[in-house]
Amino acid sequence: MVEILFKKESYKIIGAALEVHKSLGPGFLEAIYQEALEIEFHLQEIPFVSQPKLPTFYKQHRLK
Repeated sequence: MVEILFKKESYKIIGAALEVHKSLGPGFLEAIYQEALEIEFHLQEIPFVSQPKLPTFYKQHRLK
């Protein structure tokens, strides 16, 4: 059996995501869910960084 790391934090994040889905339902673009989840994170005082810039490579070429 796999042990969940950061169990308390994981449940808070999943709960926030379920709250957003329960409120909005299916069918929206990702950007809508992202904005709603950011709001929910603020409401639940879950710290986060919105879309951090991460260096990503494809076959040794850095993507923009």
